Order: sequence, then C-alpha cells, then structure tokens
Amino acid sequence: MSQPIRKIVIAGGGTAGWMTAAALSKLMGKDLEITLVESEAIGTVGVGEATIPTLVFFHRLLGIEEPEFLAATQGTYKLGINFENWRDVGKDYLHAFGITGKDCWACGFQHFWLRARELGLAGDFGEYCLERRAAEAEKFTHLPNNGLNYAFHFDASLYAKYLRQFSECHGARRVEGKIDQVLLHHDTGNIRALKLDSGQELDGDFFIDCTGMRALLIEKALHTGFESWSHWLPCDTAVAVQTEAVAPPIPYTRSIARESGWQWRIPLQHRVGNGQVYSSSYQDDDAARQQLMGNVEGEPLTDPRLIRFQTGRRRKQWHKNCLAVGLSSGFLEPLESTSIHLIQQNIVRFLRFFPHTGIGQVEVDEFNRQADFEMERIRDFIILHYKVTERDDTEFWRYCRQMDIPDTLANKIDMFRETGHVFREGNELFVDSWQQVMIGQGLMPERYHPLVGTMSESELAGFIEHIKAEVDGDLNRLQNHSDYLVSFLSRHAGSGA
Repeated sequence: MSQPIRKIVIAGGGTAGWMTAAALSKLMGKDLEITLVESEAIGTVGVGEATIPTLVFFHRLLGIEEPEFLAATQGTYKLGINFENWRDVGKDYLHAFGITGKDCWACGFQHFWLRARELGLAGDFGEYCLERRAAEAEKFTHLPNNGLNYAFHFDASLYAKYLRQFSECHGARRVEGKIDQVLLHHDTGNIRALKLDSGQELDGDFFIDCTGMRALLIEKALHTGFESWSHWLPCDTAVAVQTEAVAPPIPYTRSIARESGWQWRIPLQHRVGNGQVYSSSYQDDDAARQQLMGNVEGEPLTDPRLIRFQTGRRRKQWHKNCLAVGLSSGFLEPLESTSIHLIQQNIVRFLRFFPHTGIGQVEVDEFNRQADFEMERIRDFIILHYKVTERDDTEFWRYCRQMDIPDTLANKIDMFRETGHVFREGNELFVDSWQQVMIGQGLMPERYHPLVGTMSESELAGFIEHIKAEVDGDLNRLQNHSDYLVSFLSRHAGSGA
C-alpha cells in the first residue's frame, strides 16, 4: 500500500538541488519536511550561467524579486544567442527570444517575409523581431505587459547560495555530508534512506536525485538505464574558465563555432564565463584548452577545468519513490541554454503530479512521457544547429552534415524546406525559434503559403513596413543595457525588494 508523502530528501545541492528545495519549501513547505544533503567537498559543474525566459516565470511563481536576485548573483539580462560561424565561417545570426513579425490564422510571418523579400520589399528576417534588434543594439529596458522577452546570465554558484538562503527561510533543512550508501526497502525496492559517510541515516518518503552525472540514486541504486544520444550530438567534453570583464556586459550569449565544436562567452557584471565544447574524437584536450585560452578576453580568474559528459537521458526520470532533477536525469549540451529550464520543468511537473496520498503508477508514467517528449524536442532543436550547416571545412562538420537524424527532426526540416511551415506539437518549448535558426543556418523554404499571394504588393509593403515601424518605435524606448542594469539595481538597492 502506497503511503502519503510527508518527508522529502533532496540528494545534492548546486543549482538543481537548491531550485528544488526553493520551490518545494515555498509552495508546499507547510505540508512537508524537506531535507537537502550536500557536501562542501563535492564540486558542481557550474557552467550553466545562461538561461531562457521561462526562468522569469519560475521566479514569479516563487515570489523572487528580480533586483535582489540580480544583485546576489552578479546577473545581467539576456535577449538571445549570437551564433557565429555556425552556418559557415564568417556567417553569423542572432537567435532571439522574441516573436518575429506577426502571424495570421493560416500561416506564420515567414511566408509574408518570403514573398516580400522576393519582391525586394523586406530586409533581413531579424529586422522584424524587437528582441533581436535590441540585442544587436546592446539595449534593454523593462517594457509594460512583458513587451520584451528576456532571460538572464548569472553566476551559478552564487545562485545556489541565494536559493539556499531562500529555502532555509522557508523551512528547508540542510545536512552536510557525503552519501555513502543508498538503502532500499527489501520488499518494494523503493529507497528507504540515505546513509552518509558519518554513519547518519536520512530516511524519507520520497527522494530527489540532484547528484549530477553520478546519478547515485536514480541509476546506481535503482538502475533505470541510460539512452545515449552521442551519435547525434558527438561533443563529449567541455573545458571552462572564468575571465575578467574587459567591457560592459552585452545582453546576449555568444556561441562561436570552432573546428570541432563551439565556444561560449557569457557576460556577467563582474566577470565573463567562457568554455569550449568539443568532440574528443576530433580534438584532443590540450588542443581544445589551448584554443579556448587563445580566444578569451581578459585575464583568467580560474584554471581551465575539464568536464566529461555524454549526451542522452535517463530511461525513467521518475522511478519508484525517486525523481531525477538536473544532470542526473540526462544531459543536453548547453547550446541553447536549456539546462536550467529542464531542471525547473521537472520541479514544476512534479508539483503538478505531486503524490499527496501515495505514488500512483499512472501519474509516474504520464510524468515520464511528458519529460521524455520535452527532452526529445529540445534534443532535436540542438541537433538542427549541427545538421543544417554549410560548413564542410573539417571532418567534424562533414560528419554532422552527413549524420542520420531523428525522424521527428527530419520531418520538421522537410516540412519547412518544402512548405515554409513550422507546426508546434503539443507543449513544445520552441516556437518562433525554429524559423529563426533554420533561416539563420541557411535553410530557405521553396515556397510560401498561397494566401500571401492574394495580397497586392502595396498591401504587403504596408504590412511589412508597419511591423518594422512598430519594432523601430519600441527599440527607441530602450536604454543601453549596461546603463539600465546599473540604474535598475541602484534604484532598488536597500529597498528590501
């Protein structure tokens, strides 16, 4: 007989552990006893310093004040990602968080843009997206009614410390220690307790695995299995380093394609996060480290740190009385800054399916189905960047161009190429992003919707010009990003916000 859930034990801290503790303690702390165990001796991956706009809503759900969060984490604003050398060497585009142009009931804006471009009436696709224009102009301002979609760059270690304080204020308890053993119930196979190296046992009704790639609970104890996606995403190593900031922070992440992978550059208030993601089959560690250090700005603040990973997912993210959150559930390289989004989604999804009266298999199965769907669609979006490219200058890029891809992605590419359509399936994360990246990578539709052809040239020109004028008007309302950030934080400093 399944028992009610009253005691929850979170294994591991870092971003995943403390985001979980923050949400559970804030939203359900009155009904639960929440314990988080972590060890100061165990480091965290800590490269996930760029996010997507869903984190804004997670913070609103928890009542986290933005000025306080930004000040505590040395955060800056982010409007998108600039992809450099991805389509081909010397060809760049910016994937922004906003919606490009305006759709109609029958088709997306790209159809109107395609015909207008054919007639010489339209500029670059990105000219009709406010967030892209703002990023390129290095501008930012909060607009009414969420008029500007944004996310954040921040220091991941400072974020975990901030959320720890938040969680403890809402009743979560932290225990220092290393997990020595996961103890199981002999009859059910459920987790009974975590035994620490001190000999202390932490018993619970439900356990959340935030132990990173080690996956001590969901894999080493419960053996759920792992599905590798490395044949589609061949990068398996990263080297990361922090450097001094040499210029004011810009409101976008830089992703710079290299011969055997790519480099990230993430601007914070006080420093810059840098890293190189690469395939060890095509580049050795010393060469990658040397290439990264030859392409950073500012003096290094840390020694370069090597991180090994395998892309893929746990076959079950919720199994028995254990949920995997963060890297324990699987790994997708941080190309589109989705790591923290996947953490938050598993947390929110768990709250929606929370087993108050006991764990039911129907809820577990539906949770896993939704989690699998979301991760697969994000996987497809990341693979798109590698597959749809004009680069053939190295063995790595030739492999990416020629590799087989999932049917779900192949269908999306074929649909866009042949018809110009992008259809959102279910609750997919990315919508306008597909058009932005496919066009940015050089994939142009062969035709547009016939409805667009019913517009006269003057009507189409007026439609396009009106959108451009609206974007221009909103852009003029924005301030320089760095100046706005300083004034925004100073206005709220000491306010208790």
